[in-house]
Amino acid sequence: MQYRKKKLKAPTLTSNLPDTKTKRIRNTLPRWLLPLKHFHKHLAAMAEDGAVTLYKATSITDAKKNSFSIKAGLAQMLRGGAIVEVSTLNQAKIAEEADACCLVITEPNCQGISCMPDPSIIKQIKRCVLIPVMARSRVGHFVEAQILERVGIDYIDESEVLAIADENNFINKHNFGCPFVCGCKNLGDALRRVREGAAMIRTQGALLGTGNIAETVKNVRSVMGEIRILNNMDEDEVFAFSKEIAAPYDLVAQTKQMGRLPVVHFAAGGIVTPADAALMMQLGCDGVFVGSEVFDNGSDPYKRVRGIVEAVRHYNDPHVLVENSCGLEEEMAGLNVSEETMEPFGEGGA
Repeated sequence: MQYRKKKLKAPTLTSNLPDTKTKRIRNTLPRWLLPLKHFHKHLAAMAEDGAVTLYKATSITDAKKNSFSIKAGLAQMLRGGAIVEVSTLNQAKIAEEADACCLVITEPNCQGISCMPDPSIIKQIKRCVLIPVMARSRVGHFVEAQILERVGIDYIDESEVLAIADENNFINKHNFGCPFVCGCKNLGDALRRVREGAAMIRTQGALLGTGNIAETVKNVRSVMGEIRILNNMDEDEVFAFSKEIAAPYDLVAQTKQMGRLPVVHFAAGGIVTPADAALMMQLGCDGVFVGSEVFDNGSDPYKRVRGIVEAVRHYNDPHVLVENSCGLEEEMAGLNVSEETMEPFGEGGA
């Protein structure tokens, strides 16, 4: 007796999945995405484009439990937006009204060792806003990440802004169902964090809220410059380059193929004006983080946040940038960089 070989069709992330798989995918999604009817189709389209498929058949994590494609797809939903840092419910409402794509909750008036925000503050803000919510955990502190995931946070930022819990190891982000954000200062840092499971990369500049964007510009140009060098390399040179930057070869090869980082790339640090935000976007970033200093000075924080959001969306339109930059001189008066924090031009090796 002869048996016919049955061709197996690769599963997709659309509504055609079996009920058990559909339920499993829906259970991993945050509550703000469940009403979106076309999310599965959108995610499947990104997977076909290769934007979220990093490990393919050689996955180093359990795809059935914590699919990296789903987490990277959730991070893709924030592209072209501004993520605003807030510490109170009033600031969260202002940022939501200004059309921020996500909130980063921080501890207000934190003294001593910086750590994750109080879970009660997270729950209070989550009850009052409809946009995604992010919170920070210390580098290497996987228990803080476990607590934040249990609280129901939408994204976790393993942030060097807080105190470092483990100087030698980062969190194994593949063990979590929640998307992670990690910082970097160069391409090697970025790809190492992606290998650990980061679904979004944040190029970090100055950690102090002084409005100094010079460090952010320097690091973003460093990442983009290394990607351009990689794009112009011969295939045989990629091996040596991956060893030079201490990054996994497969991710370096994928970066060369895509011409960009394989995950969403945001910029953070010193972004306090619409012009700053548009500068980061024109340098090649997918979005920006806005610090809580935008709420500290001036009488109209909504105008400042809204101006930055509009600048991110229309970063190539000078008319929109002019309109959103008018009348902000008084609002930015308290954000001038002091002479102590400035490095004389030409002394940094330029």
